[in-house]
Amino acid sequence: MPQSIALTQARMQESLQINRERAAGEIAIGPNPMDRQPGVTAVPSFSELMNHKVNEISGDQNRADAMRTAVDLGRSDDLVGAMVASQKASLSFSALMQVRNKLVTAFDDVMKMPL
Repeated sequence: MPQSIALTQARMQESLQINRERAAGEIAIGPNPMDRQPGVTAVPSFSELMNHKVNEISGDQNRADAMRTAVDLGRSDDLVGAMVASQKASLSFSALMQVRNKLVTAFDDVMKMPL
């Protein structure tokens, strides 16, 4: 048990160091937050970040569907895992839809502004 605690603490310290370096502008923020790119300060565009998130959510949905199908066909007995994956995919999709709705509302507000 003490070894796993030390490992968890080491991961947390590494994560804190990465966040400190990001805040100082020493490393770039890539689509995957754990990717470290020392010396590069380029920030990905909004469309790249959104594309990455949409792909992640699509992957979550595909994995959930595959797990659900495996349970339905009797290839797997991990019903709990399939339900958790399904709920995760559903929640991430709902969050994406909320972001989309906020963006559409903001765009409409900008378009309604008088010149």
